[in-house]
This record gives sequence, structure tokens and C-alpha cells, in this order.
Amino acid sequence: MKMIPTWLPFMLELSLSLPCVFATEILNTRAKQDYLMTHNRIKRGWMWNQFLVLEEQELKEPLYIGQLRSDIDIHDGTFKYLLSGEGANTVFTIDEKTGAIYLLKKLDREEKPSYKLRAQVINGFTGVPIETESEFIIKIQDINDNEPKFIKEPYMTTIPEMSPEGTFVMQVTATDKDDPSYGNSARLIYSILHGQPHFSIEPKSGIIRVSSPMDREAKDQYFVTIQAKDIVGNDGGLSTTTTVTITLSDVNDNPPKFQQKIYDMSIIETALVGEIVGTIIADDRDIGKNAEMIYVIEEKGDFSMFEIITDDITQEGIITLRKVIDYETKRRYNIRVRAINKYIDERFIKKELSQDYTTIRINVEDVDEPPVFSQHEYYMEVLENASVGSYVDSVTAKDPDITQNSIRYGILKKYSRFFDIDAHNGSITVIKPLDRETTKWHNITIAATETKTQVSKIPVYIHVIDVNDHPPEFSRKYDIYVCEGSKPGQPIQTVSAVDKDDPAFGHYFSYFSFPEATNDANFTVRDNRDNTATILTGRKGFNYEDNPLFYLTVIISDNGTPSLSSTNTLTISVCDCGVNGNTESCKAQGFLSSLGLNGVLSILILVKQRKKALLEKGEDFKQNFVKYDDEGGGEEDTESFDIIGLRNRAVMREPKFNRKIKRDIPSLYRMSLRLGPDVDIFREFLVEKLEETNTDVNALPLDTLHIYAFEGTGSMSGSLSSIDSICSDTEPCYKMQEISG
Repeated sequence: MKMIPTWLPFMLELSLSLPCVFATEILNTRAKQDYLMTHNRIKRGWMWNQFLVLEEQELKEPLYIGQLRSDIDIHDGTFKYLLSGEGANTVFTIDEKTGAIYLLKKLDREEKPSYKLRAQVINGFTGVPIETESEFIIKIQDINDNEPKFIKEPYMTTIPEMSPEGTFVMQVTATDKDDPSYGNSARLIYSILHGQPHFSIEPKSGIIRVSSPMDREAKDQYFVTIQAKDIVGNDGGLSTTTTVTITLSDVNDNPPKFQQKIYDMSIIETALVGEIVGTIIADDRDIGKNAEMIYVIEEKGDFSMFEIITDDITQEGIITLRKVIDYETKRRYNIRVRAINKYIDERFIKKELSQDYTTIRINVEDVDEPPVFSQHEYYMEVLENASVGSYVDSVTAKDPDITQNSIRYGILKKYSRFFDIDAHNGSITVIKPLDRETTKWHNITIAATETKTQVSKIPVYIHVIDVNDHPPEFSRKYDIYVCEGSKPGQPIQTVSAVDKDDPAFGHYFSYFSFPEATNDANFTVRDNRDNTATILTGRKGFNYEDNPLFYLTVIISDNGTPSLSSTNTLTISVCDCGVNGNTESCKAQGFLSSLGLNGVLSILILVKQRKKALLEKGEDFKQNFVKYDDEGGGEEDTESFDIIGLRNRAVMREPKFNRKIKRDIPSLYRMSLRLGPDVDIFREFLVEKLEETNTDVNALPLDTLHIYAFEGTGSMSGSLSSIDSICSDTEPCYKMQEISG
């Protein structure tokens, strides 16, 4: 099977498998020469297997590009030529009878550079292959149909002003979709269309460089037009352009310049140190930090009277008063100010050229001034025991004007409770007793008056100095317990003291007891020499029944001048402390004692009745336990209950012979100390009253609070109970108060 390619306007190259013979028809002399040069290497056993087809414009009808033909085809219509593969019947088609190949539409190498096809000859009637199928490739040969395109647009960059010639600016890059391996369609050349003479570009690389220095103050931005053209920039090539924005950054190449060579300012003579006299400003054509400057006063003339600071935001020089001025002393001052670049780059400007000078004339204006105190504020001291009329200190003021008018002094009324001032000489005296522990400092304001309108005020701070007028005392109330099994020398409590005074070198307290207490040797006091003392047992073993309470007198003295002391009494309770010797259980006992017998009985009976009620309701009383923690107000508390109930109406309780209560001397002794009954007597009494309550058929309702009082037996003073017996023939006799819920 032979292939006849057509070379104008397309070039095809075909190779079919043996035994086909490759045949060509050359239609153009140049194409013939090219064909012979590229195909004279045909050897037996193989051939080229490619078509080369040029890109073309839009097609109006199928375009013939070559032909397949078998050597054994006798053109009797038996042979049928078939085409399959990429683009078959869509891009390419074949005449089944003649084997002619046609192009159906325009080709674009940039979309698809080649097509792989297969050709075969079969019997048109039987469909039996006459020759084996052969594969070939049609490659699209490029033409210059794509213009260059710049990438990474837009192009913007910044370079310093005054950059030297040859300074790198940036690089631009364009691409071309045409085939770079064929011809010059994709070979680009760069050039500047607009932007010379300040910039140049390297034709092949696209690198832009500075051609001549530029001044930002003259022009700070340039727009450079760059062209990229293919076919090495020759005529007929396609091109495109882009704009490069080049901004000049500032360098410090300009010195500051004052707007005026002489400035005139004025300030009143009463101006305070630090007040602003005026402002000056120098211009700098640079921007940002390159325009920053500092101002200094030349050390000439009256430079010491004023100072100048630079406002970092406005770049102004602010002149302030450094010393007090007086119109009567001097009426005009002259200073010379220099403005200097803050950041100097000697590549662009020399140091001596980066500054400017100006002169400032300052006039002092006269005013009628109020009195002036000798100090801005006064600090004074006075002893807290100073007597009324005692001298504290003095203030002084004068008229600063030439007239030298007389001055009168006075304390503002709201500050005059404890002090007074002499209207003529300014001496301050005490008019009321002082107490440092109440007020340590007295702040008063004193006015000095020259005329009715010229008044000056000054604060005076008077410190009241402490004197030792308060003795030390215990820092708190101590509840001290000693275990019955205590050993000699055992510490039972550490105590500390406080003192309202405030000595200059701090407090130092000493602790000791009376000599007779020391000789008693029940307890001793050990001074720890750290402002605390430890209470120690002085003997072995204590007995609650023999003596439940001890009283220890402790004397506390301070280190004041003169030294003061106080006598204090500590109450020490004897406690069982249990097996572990822990005094924590003693605190609970102390709490019950503080409630009194009435309170303890009330709580126990209320709990008993509450338990009975819960059991009748079928409730678990363990989850309904209520804790009461209420402390009475003592003997002076007459508001929380009816005091009448405490009065004895001489109703004697009928003795209960079934009670086996021990009447002994310790019980009477405990009652005399208001400690209540002994434990055994107390327990028997509670059991008896609970039994009576539970078995009494005429008992009060369950929500009634029963308050019992046990006054003991054999009391020589009669009953102290708050419960009177109220009996009648028709009602049962209750020895209680009724508080119905």
C-alpha cells in the first residue's frame, strides 16, 4: 500500500508496515528537495511513520492532505480503505474507495500537537482484511499565531532615590505559546517604549536597570512601558506591552530649614517652671524618619533659663520655662536654637550641612502677683500629747511685686478643728487635744492674702508623733484548756499582745506573772522574746472534780518611754481530754457551758420529741437532724425573753424520792461558780425528765418546746428556775414553760 502526500499547503509523512511499498508524489520543487533530504535514509524493513501538517486558517470545505494506496489495488471497487484512531472522522476522514485523506477542520498545535491514527485495507464485499492494519502519527507543525503574554502582572517595585546607574530595578517575564523548538515564533526580545532615559532593559533577560540618578523630591513615581516581541523582534513578529510602576523611596538627602530666622515670644512673670513659652518648626523635604529632627539650645546667652523638647509627632520644637523668671529682675531673654537631622546618611549629605539655626527673643510680661510662700508645701510634726496652745511651726509668704504689700494668713474653716494660725506672722498652734490613734495626719490649707483679690493657698501636712499612752493587751480572748493528765512544763497555749501605739522602732512586749502566782506553781509564763509568751503547766496532773477552773494573772509591758503595762487574767479550764489527750473535745464542752443549763435541756428535749414524732410517721430521724448553734446575750440580754419568768415565786418542787442524787460539797462549789451540776447529777436529771415526758399521758403536743431548769437540791438561796408550777384541780401540773409551734 502506497502513500502519496500533498506538500502544499500541508506536509505529510507516512509509514505503513511491510509488505507495503511507500510511494510519493512530489508537487513542489522545494518540498521535493526537503523530502529527499529527510527520507533518503529509508532502508529495507522500516519506513517513517509520521505525517507533518501545518496549522491553517478556518476551513470552508474538507482539505486534501494525502492518499493511501495499495500496490495490488486494481481499482475495480473491491478494495475499501478504513481510518481509525484519534481524530478519525472528526478531524480527519478518508475516501474509502480511493484512500484520499482529508482535513475536516482547523488544527491548533497549542491545543493538540499530534494525532495517532490507524489505516487498513479490507475487501469491500466480504470485509476480510486484505492488508494488515498499520499505525501512523500526524504531527501539527507550528506557525506564529500566538502573541507573547506577560506573567505576574501588575509589575510594581520601589527603589531608593539617587540610586546609581546600573542599579537593579526588577525583571519582567513574558511567555509565548508557540513551539520554541521550531523557528523563532517563541523567541522574545524586550525593549522600553516609554521610560527612558532613567531606565534601560536587557533585551533577552527582561532585567530593568537604572540609567541615571533620580530625585524623589522632584518626582517620586515613574511608569515604564515594556514591550515583548517574538521572532527575535523582527518585522512581522507579534508583540505585547506591560507597564511597570516604579516608586522612589526617600533617602535623607535634605537638611532641615527654619521658616524664620528670628522668632519673638512672650511669657508672663508668674509662669511656673515647665510652662510652654512657644513653638518653632523647621521644614525638611524628606519624609518619614528621614524628616525627623531634634532641636537643641546653643549654650550661649540665656540658654539656662529655658529648655526645648522635640514633639516626635509634629516635629515641632517646644520651648518651656526651666527656671523662675521675674519681670522686676529681667525683662528680655535671647536664645539660639539649632535643628539637626536625627538620622544622618553621609552618602547623601554631610553632617555639617544637615542642620540650621534660628534666634528666639523672649519678652517677660509684668503682672500683679499674689503672695508667694517660701515652700510649695509644708510638712510639720507635733507630739500627740501637746497641750492646747502649743506652737507647731510657721509658714511665710511675701509679695513678689515692687510694692511689697503686707500679708495676712488664715486656715480654711473646714481645716481649723485642731489648729489655728496667727494672721500676722503665720505661726500655727494647737487648739484641741490630739490623738494619734484616731488621726495620724492632719492636712490643712493655709491662705495668704495680699489684697482682697490676690490670694495664695498652700497645703500643710501635720504629722502627729506617737507617745506611749496605751498599755499592751492580749490580741484576743483565749479559751485555754489543760488536760487532767498533763505533765509539768507542758505548753498549753501561746498568747500574743497588741498595742495601739506606734513606736518608731516597733513593738517589743514582755510577759511575766505575779510572784505569788509563780510560787503557786500551778502554771507559769515563759516569755518567748518574740512578742509572744507560752503558758506552761507547773505541776503534774489536775482534777476536774477538785478544781475545774484556774485563773492566771499575766502582766504585759511594752518598750515605750515611759514603759506601760497591763494586768490580764487568763481562765484555764480543766478537761478530761480523753484517751488521746486532745483538747478539741473540751471546746465542745465549753460551748455547752456557754449555752447554760436551760439551753442544753431545751435542745435535748426538743430532739427527743422530734425523734418520737418521726418514728410515729415512719421517717428515718437520722436524715432529719437539725443543728442549733445559738448563743445568748448574757446577763444583760433582757430583750430575747421575758425576764419575769426568771423570778422565783417561792414554789418549791416536790422532791422525787426515786432520784439518787449525790449532794456533796463539790456540787455546791460548782454552783457557786455558775458551772451547773456535776456530770452524774446532770445525767440522772435528764434521764428522769425524759422518762416523765415519754410516759406522761397528758403531755403537750409534739410541737411544743419544753424548757426545764434544774436548780439543784439543798440550794440555800431557793429556786433560781425560770419555771413556775402552775396547777389546778382540773388540769395536770406542768413545771415548764410552753412555747407552742
